[in-house]
Amino acid sequence: MGVVAHETFQRTAGSLARRGFSDGSRALRLLDEAGLDPEGDPGHLRIIAALSAAADPDLALLGFARLAESDDSPAELRAALIDHPDLCARLTKVLGASSALTDHLVRHPGDWRELRGADAARAPSAEELRSGLLHLVGADPNDTAPTAAPTAAADCTDPEGLAHTLRVAYRRRVLRLAGRDLTDRCTVDEASAELADLAAAVLDAALAIARAEHAEDAALCRLAVVGMGKCGGRELNYVSDVDVVFVAEPAEGVEDAQAAQRAAARLAAALMRIPGETDSEGTLWEVDAALRPEGKSGPLTRPLAGHVAYYERWAKTWEFQALLKARPIAGDAELGAAYMDAIAPMVWQAASRPNFVDDVQAMRRRVEAHIPAAEADRQVKLGPGGLRDIEFSVQLLQLVHGRSDPTLRAGGTLAALDALSSGGYVGREDAAGLSAAYRFLRRVEHLLQLSRLRRTHVLPDGATPEGQEHVRSLGRALGFTANPVTDLTAAWRRVAGEVRRLHEKLFYRPLLNAVARLPGAEARLTADQARDRLVALGFADPSGALRHLESLTSGVTRRAAIQRTLLPVMLGWFSAAPSPDAGLLGFRQVSEALGRTPWYLRLLRDDVRVAERMAHLLGTSRYVTDLLLRAPEAVAILDDDADLVQRRNAELAAEADAALRRHGDSETAVTAVRALRRRELLRTAAADLLEVTGIEGVGDALTAVTAITIDAALRTAIARVERERGGPLCTRITVIAMGRFGGNELSYASDADVMYVHDPVEGAETGSATESAKAVVFELQRLLELPCADPPLRLDADLRPEGKNGPMVRTLDSYAAYYGRWSSTWESQALLRAVPVAGDPELGARFVRLIDPIRYPAGGIEDDGVREIRKLKARMEAERLPRGADPTLHTKLGRGGLSDVEWVAQLLQLRHAYELPGLCTTGTLDALDVAAAHGRIDPDDAATLEVAWRLAARVRGVVMLVRGKAGDSVPTSLQDRTALALALGYRSEDDGEGAGELLLQDYRQVTRRARAVMERVFYDD
Repeated sequence: MGVVAHETFQRTAGSLARRGFSDGSRALRLLDEAGLDPEGDPGHLRIIAALSAAADPDLALLGFARLAESDDSPAELRAALIDHPDLCARLTKVLGASSALTDHLVRHPGDWRELRGADAARAPSAEELRSGLLHLVGADPNDTAPTAAPTAAADCTDPEGLAHTLRVAYRRRVLRLAGRDLTDRCTVDEASAELADLAAAVLDAALAIARAEHAEDAALCRLAVVGMGKCGGRELNYVSDVDVVFVAEPAEGVEDAQAAQRAAARLAAALMRIPGETDSEGTLWEVDAALRPEGKSGPLTRPLAGHVAYYERWAKTWEFQALLKARPIAGDAELGAAYMDAIAPMVWQAASRPNFVDDVQAMRRRVEAHIPAAEADRQVKLGPGGLRDIEFSVQLLQLVHGRSDPTLRAGGTLAALDALSSGGYVGREDAAGLSAAYRFLRRVEHLLQLSRLRRTHVLPDGATPEGQEHVRSLGRALGFTANPVTDLTAAWRRVAGEVRRLHEKLFYRPLLNAVARLPGAEARLTADQARDRLVALGFADPSGALRHLESLTSGVTRRAAIQRTLLPVMLGWFSAAPSPDAGLLGFRQVSEALGRTPWYLRLLRDDVRVAERMAHLLGTSRYVTDLLLRAPEAVAILDDDADLVQRRNAELAAEADAALRRHGDSETAVTAVRALRRRELLRTAAADLLEVTGIEGVGDALTAVTAITIDAALRTAIARVERERGGPLCTRITVIAMGRFGGNELSYASDADVMYVHDPVEGAETGSATESAKAVVFELQRLLELPCADPPLRLDADLRPEGKNGPMVRTLDSYAAYYGRWSSTWESQALLRAVPVAGDPELGARFVRLIDPIRYPAGGIEDDGVREIRKLKARMEAERLPRGADPTLHTKLGRGGLSDVEWVAQLLQLRHAYELPGLCTTGTLDALDVAAAHGRIDPDDAATLEVAWRLAARVRGVVMLVRGKAGDSVPTSLQDRTALALALGYRSEDDGEGAGELLLQDYRQVTRRARAVMERVFYDD
């Protein structure tokens, strides 16, 4: 057995198996063949340790044995490995990762020396690679058109021999690079750049050989080779097609342009053949010219003017995307530069083409659709979460924003990502995540291809034994030494999932479409152009708007960069709002209030719907703007419709309780609850204007938060009075909602109509209990109307017995006595919408039992009561309508307005609720629905009244939202009426000017019909 004693064979084989060799006995035999002693020489042990640390120890050992057998001096090889640890590491890593490079070393035994010395550790420059290969084929790198010639180095006199020499030299350069790559002496992007430079050098040398082979053709033309795709972007793989485009022009003095193009085509074909031919070195890679104009159907070469004409008239969106990475890589440098000068401006204006973004997104979907199902979850390049997801995302962002930002015009994916991050187009964390994922995926792709130097992008199938072994070696090469298969699989799934998430976030971000639709000159604001654009967009004060824009976009901060991206798009959204000036001012104020808050601008950039909604709300509603400025962080609710939906009462109540517990003094506690109400007012107003909710949802939400605020303030008031009086309150208190509050129909401008009921505890003196109740009510009203940043909540008790002349708070027995002796018909009518909302629930239930016989009289209201109600209605119309108000436009008291509809519903309740339990409701529309369902009103009449009520209620609410102050009439001024109409969703062909008239026509028509129904039903006319 040579140097290994027979009796130690088994022990040594076991030791080798523990080192990572799958078959210890086989490993021992191969070591013996290679002249390595696993038991003796320390130098030999170091070589064996290096072999065992390779990605595939068995492959590395087999390769070393083959290399030692083929080398004329294996002793020299072993000595060199012992004396040069760097060489040992590089060679063993290569042997364990690439059977193809091992084959090269066996064919060229001395080439292991390429991995030794300073040159093996150093990355060559692009010019060094070019000059070296041109010299190798006997061409002068300094010539404008280098031509190959026989050389001593080439040791041949024919083009085929020169081509073979070139292919061998290429493999040696790849060997050097793989040695550095596998020992972590270069990054994956550095390796990709070197491969691209090496490919460019090969093409230049191949063109030199082609010139020598076709000397007559070379004399007729100038030929430039433009690299596309990964080669153009300097991010080439170990084995990848090299995409090119050929540009040709007649040589100086040649007048026959067609002959020059034919000659150039022959040269180009000869060039393409050299890297793609197969000999003992195999095939280097294919040169692919399919990205040329008209693809494979088009001529192989074109003059510069032909390229320009094609891209100006016929090119599709994907062709401009392909040109993004274009750069001259070989041939006539001057012609290549002229090509770039002519084509680049068209590339960076491609995003202005109709449906550009949609076309690019559709292309990505087509690529995915053609992936074989069996490979989809293992495709490193094309599959979901693969390299293409990152590349398409980056390229789309570059093309959309690069029109106006030259810093984004980088060919490489990683360089472009850095620029997008620096410019604020992609969040720092997102960019860092994509960069890390891109490097990981490219590293996996490189290792896959290094194995056999074949073009592949598919992870091995771990379900097969062979595939699992390949995955294991990949995992070890990537540093997963403990559990290579499990760890690599988990890392791939994690990276793919994160890439897919970020791809969908960036690639399908609607802001891309919005920016792409902007004319090129408007994609970024300039001081000279901004004023004219602002005037055209409808800003009434362009100078003021320009100051806001300058404040938001000036400077070199990331915040300013993001604003410069957002604002050109947002200006269009502001212009669509009723008040663009107010919208831009509000945006500036909110942005300044949030300062450097990191999530704010990231939210606007990454979710365009938030920015668009914000522009609409700020340009439409002074009420919303005021609320948002009081708590600008609330802009986050615009991100999702689910955040605009009314919150459950239980959630609001729990938050109010928490606020009361957190704060010790009454004023601070109630202020916190009022802040909760302010947030809900903003949520409701935004949902209203964005049409996420309807008028009934608005009433429900406003009523709910008002009730919860009053209940929390009431408990605080009771606690304070008890502290001041030194003991528990001697009475129970409940608050009864009345009017629109009780009907769940509150609007933004409504006061909360209430009545206060108390009931002394057993043994308490009534007078003392009443004084305590008065103190609580006074404290309640004080707390709710304290001056603070939040809108006040005013409680109106005018609907109590005897109105303003009656006591503010009564006992339950006092209410019973009053209603039993003195109550009038209008009070019965008012009680139809009474409902307990705060305080003692048992007392509230007793009050409801008290008033039910009064508001739902047995047998229905008598004729005298009906006549009294009709008189009251007529009197109210005559006396309460404001002087000068147009009765056809007053939403509350006008003809066909809220009052008309509500009085019809209430009369139906007073007449029929005793026999129809469904009419025992506080809601106007609910009462109409029940009456129509049971034949107490014609369904068509009920529908007419409902339409009018909804429109009047909506107009009244939106008047408050638009103006920031209450108003009960459709505005008479054209400007205000137009703003109201636009907020309500009315549009006209004249950019909104006629929207106000459409609203006026609609409102008068709807309320006229409702008035006719009201007069017929209410007056039995």
